[in-house]
Order: sequence, then C-alpha cells, then structure tokens
Amino acid sequence: MNIVPIPAFTDNYIWCLHLDSRRAIVVDPGDADAVHTYLSDNGLELAGILVTHHHFDHTGGIEALTNARSIPVIGPQNSPFDGLTQRVGDHSQLILESLDIHVLAVPGHTLDHIAYYLPEHKALFCGDTLFSGGCGRVFEGTFEQMRNSLASLRELPASTRVYCAHEYTAANLRFALAVDPANPALQARVAEVSRLRGLNEPTLPTTLEEECRSNPFLRWDAPAIIHSAQNKEPVHNADDVFRVIRQWKDAF
Repeated sequence: MNIVPIPAFTDNYIWCLHLDSRRAIVVDPGDADAVHTYLSDNGLELAGILVTHHHFDHTGGIEALTNARSIPVIGPQNSPFDGLTQRVGDHSQLILESLDIHVLAVPGHTLDHIAYYLPEHKALFCGDTLFSGGCGRVFEGTFEQMRNSLASLRELPASTRVYCAHEYTAANLRFALAVDPANPALQARVAEVSRLRGLNEPTLPTTLEEECRSNPFLRWDAPAIIHSAQNKEPVHNADDVFRVIRQWKDAF
C-alpha cells in the first residue's frame, strides 16, 4: 500500500492510502478541493474516510466529498461531528476495504480524539495527538489525559511509522532543543529536517523509535527532560513533568 500526503491549507496533511490502482482512503480531509484534485490526477476513486477528531481542518471537506455518494465515514464514537456513518471507540477493530484497522482512544487535544493503527503496515494515523518532535495542544482534555494518550502510543512497536496531520516538525524541534539540548539523536534529527525542508520535502512520516529518542513529549521519564522541567517549577511525577513542558511549549 502506498501512503501519500495531500497538502492542504498552510500546513495540514491529508493522508491518502492507495489501496490499489483504482481506490483510495483518505484521513482527515479538511479540504475537499485538494482531495478531489489529487484523486482526479491519479485516477483514483474515494472508497472511505477516516476521521481522528472533530476540528474543522480535519472534517471540513467531508460533506463535499460524500455528496450524493455512499462512502463510509468512520470517526470517534463521542464526536460532535455529525457527518459520520460509523462511530468507533477505544480498542475497536474494523475492516475497511480489506484494511485491518485498530482504534485507540487518545483524548487530550480534544475529548473525542482517536488514532488508527494498521498492524499489517505498522502505520499510525494520529491526527493532532502526536506530532513529529511534539504533540498537540491540550484544548478539551487534561494534561494527564494527554500524557496517558501518548503513553498508549509509545507502547506500539518501535518500527511504527507515524503519520500525523501537520508539518510542524521544524518548529517543534526548535522547542525540543530548548528542553533537551544535549540529545545527539535530537541534534541529528534537526539537521535532517533542515535538509528536507530546504528541498521542500515533507518531514513525515516519522517513526515511533525516532520520536522516543528525540521528542520531549514522549520522554517525560528521561532524566534530561525531568531536569529541564524542574528548572521551571517543582515536579513530583510524570504528569507534572508533562504539564510543565507542554505549558512551556504553549508560551515558547
């Protein structure tokens, strides 16, 4: 299966999963025009839509894409978005066009946020929960919820390819260096991302192994991250560490 980013808006990626030479599934299609153009240019027919959460830049194109067509639109069971044809929750498993898809509830950014893991392809579509070098803002949930959500993603196989929804890597890594400046894996990642962006290439997908080495939001139990958080304010547990660095990033 070929997985291709469709750029949308300023920095969104709508992920297109080529099932074969004729059919495709898209993840979080906020922009219908971008999807229509890509499908038309590549001779593809839309066979399904996966939604991670209700924010408009992830759902805004769905009505136009499904107009007068019966296309499965799968999303969170507790989502306020009303354009879904099937609602799924934590540990749901489904088959969509022969794809085996496992669902993980990952609240924090929003309360309805879910992620899709495809074990056969070791691919994770995590919306705005986990980013390359960062994580989403905590809008609707709590910092504890967000850390627990990231902890569940951290348990997936290290070789998992991470397909998040925004090209935020360069900015995220600038913050990560402030938190973890002596990390050689992070320093190498910064150099690689600079090279890719200089070529106007996507920095995604990343891998879970790479994120566990260089992303401070997956490293709340690493001594260097604990030390940096402690320099901001007293911390007593993993949730304190995560909260401090997430609030630091919000103000960065």
